[in-house]
Amino acid sequence: MISLAGRDILHGWGKFVFTGFGLGLLIGVTLVMAGVYRGMVADGRALLDNSGADLWVVQRNTLGPYAESSSVYDDLYRSIRSMPGVAQTANVTYLTMQVRKGATDVRSMVVGVAPGMAGTLPGWPTYLVAGRQMTRGHYEAVADLATGFKVGDQLDIRRNRYTVVGLTRRMVSSSGDPMVFIPLKDAQEAQFLKDNDAIWQNRRRTEANPSLNRPGVPGLLDALHASQSSNPYVNAVLVTVQEGHDPEQVAESIRRWKRLTVYTRAQMEEILVGKLIATSARQIGMFLVILALVSATIVAFIIYTLTMDKIREIAVLKLIGTRNRTIAAMIVQQSLALGVIGFVVGKISATFAAPYFPKYVLLVPIDSLIGFAVVMGICLLASLVAIRMALKVDPAEAIGG
Repeated sequence: MISLAGRDILHGWGKFVFTGFGLGLLIGVTLVMAGVYRGMVADGRALLDNSGADLWVVQRNTLGPYAESSSVYDDLYRSIRSMPGVAQTANVTYLTMQVRKGATDVRSMVVGVAPGMAGTLPGWPTYLVAGRQMTRGHYEAVADLATGFKVGDQLDIRRNRYTVVGLTRRMVSSSGDPMVFIPLKDAQEAQFLKDNDAIWQNRRRTEANPSLNRPGVPGLLDALHASQSSNPYVNAVLVTVQEGHDPEQVAESIRRWKRLTVYTRAQMEEILVGKLIATSARQIGMFLVILALVSATIVAFIIYTLTMDKIREIAVLKLIGTRNRTIAAMIVQQSLALGVIGFVVGKISATFAAPYFPKYVLLVPIDSLIGFAVVMGICLLASLVAIRMALKVDPAEAIGG
């Protein structure tokens, strides 16, 4: 019977192969979409790993610094560093924006890292593939390779120009945007301070406000002007815990005494995966279901068509005493063969197409195994329609035709 199914496939190989190729493209898209979800999760975990932090201290009652905005005073890290169980603390800012290089721009996450030696403080890029780490307090940058920047490039971030002195790899935000690291003071200015025109307009408005110039309020305008030229805030304080201490206990101590929100690694991962990626995951899941239904429809249609084309042959088989289960087995084998061809084409197309997607696509073996099992199941179910029709064929049609 395997020979019979094979002979029938060879008889209509053109339709069979082209249908398998089209099915394979659908399967390839399905595998890539599953890889996109895996890539989003991997980006979120890479963000946490690359931060080098055990705890994230953020503004009270916020999901910062990645899921929501957060602002804490930039001198907070000193008091946290003196608490039991704390090894290192470092301020950090995050700002997603368009970083300009000449006439082009790249969407990036600009990270402001605290001054200090690379590798001793959390938040710094963990390793470089080219160039060096930042050594000056201003106007130097380390960029991820995905930005397309090179060592020596000049970048414009807000009002200032930066020179790329180093390149790193796989330093990305939870949404896959490549990171650009700059000194903390520069990042605070880029994120929180206004441009020159806005400062000038605010000064004119405050000077024109009688309530700010009334007698008995000396220095109020000076204080307002000073607040526009300096910034005492950061998005979060990254904390590393001393060896032998429980991060949850250290976090609870900071919550109690500093009246701030503190997240451990597990809690921050739940925020990134369970909240930021959850909507995208549901959307991808819906597309996967739709693609599965479309694939099942295509397989059912082609197997049904192939079966209709050989109604007379099936009637002859029945006339010579061939069992129904033998005919059903032939149809199932053809359907599974179509699925195998489609999966092979899909796996190859997904593997070669994944590197060209703008987002990170992570293809894992378990997804391929699950995909193969689902494809075989779809093909098996899709063949039932053709089997039901074939079993109803009257052997007399072999004579009457």
